[in-house]
Amino acid sequence: MTSMTSITSIPSITSISSDSIKIGCELFVVRDNALLLGKRKNCYGEGTWGLPGGHLEYGETLIECARRELREELDIEALSLHPIIITDNLNYRGHYVHVSFLVKEFSGEIRCNEPHLCYEWRFFQQTDLPANIFPPHNKILKAYFDGKCYLQETEASLS
Repeated sequence: MTSMTSITSIPSITSISSDSIKIGCELFVVRDNALLLGKRKNCYGEGTWGLPGGHLEYGETLIECARRELREELDIEALSLHPIIITDNLNYRGHYVHVSFLVKEFSGEIRCNEPHLCYEWRFFQQTDLPANIFPPHNKILKAYFDGKCYLQETEASLS
């Protein structure tokens, strides 16, 4: 007989800002043990450093989303693309599922294709990341460095 898991720590649907699930796709672009981060501009998290990525569009697969975001933001094509982390995040901003991919090989030269949304893209040694990381990416980065492939966050775990 299986036991029932308590769901009391999951926020009720009335406490979540929207009744839809948003799916985000982040990319860990790595070169010579350095991780690519962009300094966010004119958006939530202005001035913080975040991973490249964005939201899944209707009718698009996760792989298609990852490849589109690389083209749109960086003007590169992934030669290798591996799923590494899935994050369930339920908080006051809504219900997000983040799927993160590792990109170790790519073609093209990295450019800042969306200068209205990003000041710059820069590679940081993984042991010397900037202090002001985009808050939603902080725990995703920690999970990556800790070797975790699944992370669950609810309002209870955020306080």
